[in-house]
Amino acid sequence: MLAHPQTPAHGIARIGATARLLRPAVLCCEYALHADLAQVRMPAARGQSPADGLWRHTCFEAFVAAPDAGGYYEFNFSPAGDWAAYRFAAYRAQMCPAAIASPPRMQSSRDAGQLTLTATFDIGTLEGIDRAPRLRLALAAVIEDAGGGLSYWALHHPPGKPDFHHPDGFVVELSAP
Repeated sequence: MLAHPQTPAHGIARIGATARLLRPAVLCCEYALHADLAQVRMPAARGQSPADGLWRHTCFEAFVAAPDAGGYYEFNFSPAGDWAAYRFAAYRAQMCPAAIASPPRMQSSRDAGQLTLTATFDIGTLEGIDRAPRLRLALAAVIEDAGGGLSYWALHHPPGKPDFHHPDGFVVELSAP
């Protein structure tokens, strides 16, 4: 991933992100933050449950759409175990909670220079992407530094301010296995 040029990246060497479909309706996203983790503020756990506002602190994100679909989904994964899932009818329009079948299965690990997070979740009940033969994704991260500043990371940043929702950021394409 690339840091947005208008946001600081204190102590962060790089962030890697991958996504794959394990089965037609199960998506797995993996993130690896390589950094001086003493300079990264980690969120406090709130119970490994759905939570709003995760993007205000360190979290990893996936935006998922079917090609030619107007709507898309946003998933947020906190290293503390909390998560969020939203549906948008169009670009930043008509946001509502996504009716996912079960909570994401999340695993994270941490050592002196790396935080990894893997989130696996069922997308089979999500209208518009449940039967799509291909998916488009935007993978991103928000990293909060020790001083409370935020840096925004994505595989591709459209021009202007950080905007993970922008259609030009959906650069990963996956086909059903």
